Amino acid sequence: MQDIPTFDEIRAAILRDTVSLNPDADVTADSDNYIRASSLASCATGQYAHQAWILKQFFPDTADTEYLERHCNLRGIRRKNATLAAGTASVTGNTGATIPADAQIRCGNLFYRVRTAVVIGIKGTATIEIIATEPGTAANQHEAVAGQFMSAPLGVATDVQIEQAAGGTDTETDSALLARLLELLRRPPAGGNKYDYKAWALSVDGVSSAYVYPLHRGLGTVDIVITSGNNVPSDEIVSKVQDYIDSVRPVTAKNSFVIKPDVTKVDVKVKVRLFGATLDRATADIRQALQEHFSAIKPGDSVIASQLEAVISDVPSVTDRKMTQPTTNLTAETSKKIEWFMLGKVDVSML
Repeated sequence: MQDIPTFDEIRAAILRDTVSLNPDADVTADSDNYIRASSLASCATGQYAHQAWILKQFFPDTADTEYLERHCNLRGIRRKNATLAAGTASVTGNTGATIPADAQIRCGNLFYRVRTAVVIGIKGTATIEIIATEPGTAANQHEAVAGQFMSAPLGVATDVQIEQAAGGTDTETDSALLARLLELLRRPPAGGNKYDYKAWALSVDGVSSAYVYPLHRGLGTVDIVITSGNNVPSDEIVSKVQDYIDSVRPVTAKNSFVIKPDVTKVDVKVKVRLFGATLDRATADIRQALQEHFSAIKPGDSVIASQLEAVISDVPSVTDRKMTQPTTNLTAETSKKIEWFMLGKVDVSML
């Protein structure tokens, strides 16, 4: 694209033309010609900027949000909405006590509500289904955390243990929306190949990534593994994806199955020699570095022990290390299930 002239360049060109028409014209900085040229240059600069902005909107990879959405709408792609995290919680109380639907539970600054009424059993415990009151990834709980009823029902303890909550996602970003559009442009619909299945899955609210395994269970079968917010999706999201794919897949396809990845936690134990940092500080840095590494591991990927050692060695305060777990590479199971390795406990001690 041709470079847009600057304000000074435009004004200089106007003054040059003025002198060309009238060699005796005064074009000094305080002259009328100079002031008039400055005004015209200011208008021209705005017009150039507007034309450059219009040109950016022609192409989806440079378009602003509003026009990016219009590019996507023309091809049947819409921005995915944020979704609610859903999961389970354990409660205790008197046998026969009822926990009504919509009872609210607080966990820090997050709030959940009970989805369906539950009666506490003879053991004095019950498992309830919960769903976040606000959408977003913040409500996902990957490990058990404590919560409290906002107003505990009669005969029910106030304290609650939220076992897990998954499926919460934020509103789709411009970059993710653009990535889906570019994928469609580069790989247009092809009658049901694996890229079509991926595009169908990614179009459903709550799906962050999708991995397609053609013929995974034999001829005519397709397995689609989905994730949500870099974690396992909720049953509700899996059901929505399954229903949508069943409605758009080729009628000749024998079976298409949307599944969750099977998560395996990988504990890491390492002894380190440090310089310029405490053990607590180094442990936090090592865990963060490992978490970033594991976040790039997809369902079905293996864990390479030497890569973990390299990640730990790259932490600035670590001068030496000896990893004792895992000691060998971990190969993901993909025949009967799709295994997904995620970071577990990180145990760091001095070498």
